Formats: sequence, C-alpha cells, structure tokens
Amino acid sequence: MEKPLDISVVVPLFNEDESLPELTAWIARVMEEHDFSYEIVMVDDGSKDKSWAVIEDLQTKNSNIRGIKFRRNYGKSAGLNEGFKATKGKVVITMDADLQDSPDEIPELYRMIVMEGYDLVSGWKAKRYDPISKTLPTKLFNWATRTMSGIHLNDFNCGLKAYRSEVVKSIEVYGEMHRYIPVIAKAAGFEKIGEKVVQHQARKYGTTKFGGWNRFVNGLLDLLSIYFMSRFGKRPMHFFGLLGIFVFFIGFLILFYFFIDKLFLGGYGAAERPLFFLGIVTIILGTQFFLAGFLGELITRNAEGRNDYLIEKEI
Repeated sequence: MEKPLDISVVVPLFNEDESLPELTAWIARVMEEHDFSYEIVMVDDGSKDKSWAVIEDLQTKNSNIRGIKFRRNYGKSAGLNEGFKATKGKVVITMDADLQDSPDEIPELYRMIVMEGYDLVSGWKAKRYDPISKTLPTKLFNWATRTMSGIHLNDFNCGLKAYRSEVVKSIEVYGEMHRYIPVIAKAAGFEKIGEKVVQHQARKYGTTKFGGWNRFVNGLLDLLSIYFMSRFGKRPMHFFGLLGIFVFFIGFLILFYFFIDKLFLGGYGAAERPLFFLGIVTIILGTQFFLAGFLGELITRNAEGRNDYLIEKEI
C-alpha cells in the first residue's frame, strides 16, 4: 500500500495568479527544511486571470503540486470540499492563496495535531492588517458563532487551519459554511479543537475577495442552519412539536379565558376583542407547527441515509 503523506496543503483560490509562484515556493521550502512528505492541492474556483496556467506551469516544476479547476466560480466552501476529497496526507492544512497566511506556521500546526492529539487547530490572527470594513463584520461574526456554538475560538474565519485527515473526510462543506468548519466538526463528534496565534501579513498582490456585510448576514443564516441541523436534523418533531404545543397552549388559555368570562362572569362581545382573534390565530399556528414536525419526522424516518452515523472504531 502507498504510504500516506505527512501533510496535504489545500489552497482554494480565485484570481491569484501573481501570488501562486511565491506561495508554492515558500511551502516547498518549509516542507523540505522539516523533511515532510507533502502535496499542495490547489483548487482554482473559476478564475478569470492566468491562475490555472500558472498552476500547470508550477506542477511541471514540482510534482508535489496537484490542481483542480472548476468550470465556474462556486465559492470557497466548494473549493475546500473538493480539496478535502482529494487529499492523501495524515494532516491537512488549509491556507489562503493571497500570502496573508504564513507557511512557516505549518510545522507547529502539524505538531499540535500529531503530538497533542487535536482534531482541528484554527489559526488566530490576533494582529490583523485588514480594513475596518472587513475586521468589524469579522468580530461580530466571531462573537455570534462563539455564543451559539459554545466553541471558544477567537477567529473562526481564519483560512489557516490544520485537521486530522479523518475530520475532513467526514464532513461536507457548502454555501458559506467554510466559516463554520469547527462547528460542523464538533457536530460530527470531533470535539478536541484548539487555537494557535498565527502571523497575519498584509496583502501583497491583488485585492480582497471579502464580500463585506452581505457575507456576514449570509454566514449568520448558515450558522442557524448548522445549529438546527446538528440538534434537530434527525428529530424535527422535538423542535416543531414542542414549539407547536407551546403556541397551541397559549391560544387555548386565551380562548379558555373568554369561555370562563362568558359562562360565569357575564362577559360579552368576545368577537369584537383583538385578544379573541389572537387566541384563534395562535391555536392555528400551534397546530401548523405540530404538523410541520410530524411531516418532518415522517420524511426523516423514510429518508435515504437516515441511519448514517460516523463510527470511530470497530472490533
């Protein structure tokens, strides 16, 4: 059997032709200095510049370089997902192609995975060289993710991360969910997640691909999706059924109040009071929530892959 490589470096990229020669040379130098067997998996996310031609040229000079080219731009999550599938290393390192992540961090990240037993180690760019239009949404994003996930990382969105191979082979990344890989990994049972302060360098070539506030909003919606699916994906009735019972009970109490008022207290004109209609609406909503949970449960119990679970060991 082919011996697994020590490290796979996955580099998703979009229009980064100027930085690729310097980046790959830097990675190769670090690998050779520490005697690592390695590969560099470069995923071209539909670049419009000469990125793919540069990758092809670099591969002829360094056989450790591999390339994947998308027909069009799908986004960073798609690039990481396909890159993860292609990796052959025991430890997988991800980094951006813009030279803002330093390959000199690789040996220590590798050591933390192999020697300290982490499933995932995320970089933390404690000192950043980005404009406030990028740093402010990032801080809000990190706060919201920490609060909802319970994972105490300072920088979820840092592109420089290290993983045990088993982690990247067990998760799926899509949409804007590359930002939440630690959350996805934890939901899959990989809970030893660490953090390392890493160097952040100013961009040397090109312009940032960061989308600003719209990515923050989209990312927050993806976080809610991950939170819901990880907790209720296989048991939707636990969410919708409980919510339905609660809302229905509120409506029942409102209408019961009008019943007692009419029967014993001589109340009248219930149909003219807004609270009466609120009671009817909440009962209808409660019933609909309960039915949504019931239908979701039916779909889940009969869905393909309903019993797909990650098994760590067998004997």
